[in-house]
Amino acid sequence: MAATVRRQRPRRLACWVLMTVLLADLLALSDTLAVMSVDLGSESMKVAIVKPGVPMEIVLNKESRRKTPVTVTLKENERFFGDSAASMAIKNPKATLRYFQHLLGKQENNPHVALYKARFPEHELGFDPQRQTVYFQISPQLQFSPEEVLSMLLNYSRSLAEDFAEQPIKDAVITVPAFFNQAERRAVLQAARMAGLKVLQLINDNTATALSYGVFRRKDINSTAQNIMFYDMGSGSTVCTIVTYQTVKTKDAGMQPQLQIRGVGFDRTLGGLEMELRLREHLARLFNEQRKGQRAKDVRENPRAMAKLLREANRLKTVLSANADHVAQIEGLMDDVDFKAKVTRAEFEELCADLFERVPGPVQQALQSAEMKLDEIEQVILVGGATRVPKVQEVLLKAVGKEELGKNINADEAAAMGAVYQAAALSKAFKVKPFVVRDAVIYPILVEFTREVEEETGVRSLKHNKRVLFSRMGPYPQRKVITFNRYSHDFNFHINYGDLGFLGPEDLRVFGSQNLTTVKLKGVGESFKKYPDYESKGIKAHFNLDESGVLSLDRVESVFETLVEDSPEEESTLTKLGNTISSLFGGGSTADPKENGTDTVQEEEEGPAEGSKDEPGEQAELKEEAEAPAEDTSSPPPPEAKGAAAPEGEKAAEKDGRDKPEAQPSVCRTLVSRFGF
Repeated sequence: MAATVRRQRPRRLACWVLMTVLLADLLALSDTLAVMSVDLGSESMKVAIVKPGVPMEIVLNKESRRKTPVTVTLKENERFFGDSAASMAIKNPKATLRYFQHLLGKQENNPHVALYKARFPEHELGFDPQRQTVYFQISPQLQFSPEEVLSMLLNYSRSLAEDFAEQPIKDAVITVPAFFNQAERRAVLQAARMAGLKVLQLINDNTATALSYGVFRRKDINSTAQNIMFYDMGSGSTVCTIVTYQTVKTKDAGMQPQLQIRGVGFDRTLGGLEMELRLREHLARLFNEQRKGQRAKDVRENPRAMAKLLREANRLKTVLSANADHVAQIEGLMDDVDFKAKVTRAEFEELCADLFERVPGPVQQALQSAEMKLDEIEQVILVGGATRVPKVQEVLLKAVGKEELGKNINADEAAAMGAVYQAAALSKAFKVKPFVVRDAVIYPILVEFTREVEEETGVRSLKHNKRVLFSRMGPYPQRKVITFNRYSHDFNFHINYGDLGFLGPEDLRVFGSQNLTTVKLKGVGESFKKYPDYESKGIKAHFNLDESGVLSLDRVESVFETLVEDSPEEESTLTKLGNTISSLFGGGSTADPKENGTDTVQEEEEGPAEGSKDEPGEQAELKEEAEAPAEDTSSPPPPEAKGAAAPEGEKAAEKDGRDKPEAQPSVCRTLVSRFGF
């Protein structure tokens, strides 16, 4: 019996060693499980995390506050962030940067650059001739682009999340305004890459808010469509969104709740900041009047005094939202002179009268893009800090014609919570209940190209053609394939924004260039010379609009087919669907197809009836194709981090070519030749 016991001891020891190793592996794995979200507002940001044992929690900063000012102070050897930087704004206003997100992706001649200079004249903006953008000139030795400043802030937000989670964090979902175009989104991705963050997704802040609302009301969502309007007025801008909630049938999870963005309207400059600037100007005028006749300098020429006035205007706006009047007072505003003045809510509303007239604008835009009427909207919910201004609520309530406005959502933290839920869904470390998210394209994208055509008289002329890639309010992520079947030589095509008629003249100027890029294909003629006996099936360009709303051209390839005799010895070779014979474009490897139902490939061919304008029937057909896979959309898996520069081989779904019947005496052999561009 003793011998038997001795034989079991080594086994028990081995089991304990194995359990210890497995436990150590699990503990090591748990150190990398946490994910974070950053809700980047114009004035403040909210950071949230998810980690084992901590489901969806807002991160407290070093001052134990739930939101952190989006402020950065840069000195020669020091950097301050958040509340520390905000406190430095009075002492060193030139080195304290705020609202710099308004400059992301903007060229020097953009109206928003001029507006930023007018609002914050203490900042010196330089011009980068290579990038055609601006940068902050802090000192002769210090200069930073807006992307670099944002990367510092994102790195700071990660440090807050890591301190709160007590473990390293690399994966993040970042919110961006829904009206950000391609240049602005790539600028945010570039900043995140500089900060060392792996961006799982850039999610629109209105979509994140809608997701947060739906997640906490999952039981109320059924097969009957519910249309909810979210009116989000923050510090820098206003966005109105119409969202439809209902349950849909998915491939893997059965019936699951879904939110679909139906309509979006926005105003880039309507927000709390503009109200505060109006109040600051009013206070500056009152202070100058009090010192009239004393030969004193204009307070507007003193950056420190103006920084004090802006801080007081911010406080005054908040107090006047709950009181009919309030006394603004600043000790030692300028030249050791104190300032004190009474401001009433009526005066404030008079100062911002033209701003309040713009409140219904985004509502009308959203209804128009959704092709809906106000009667179809069940509820209007307020989001964003500036919606607390009573006059905003009064004008909005009159515009929507409802009995009351919904205030049953956390106006400050909803976007951060929705974004962190999406981060958990995208991460492989967590399993969450599926919630289908169908975001919508705000700015349509099309392909333009020119080719020679022969008229009936034998005269050759050039014909301009357009093909809509992603239509307005179509769903994404989405992949599209366009086939050029009338080219046998090198050619160019342009990727541009589509019809932006829904934007006003000023918004078009802020939008910038409508040309995204020009693609120059090389090697087309050589591929045709190399395979003269094969039938060309066209030149296929594969486009991808990913989860972040960023467009990329994955690859361009020429497809050739020929019929060959079917022999048993070579059947395994000849029945292959594709045979890549040359690859001139690097990084075009094929990844596993994604589970997300909207991430499918649609193919559009260059037809004979192409005109210089978009065909209405063709647009409708493309839109219908894009919306078809709604049923099998699920919470998307984690995508690879995308760079902010040119496309670098993002994931591509392979097109299955033409299916070959096995019973035919001959089979079709397909050859694919990829081009460099």
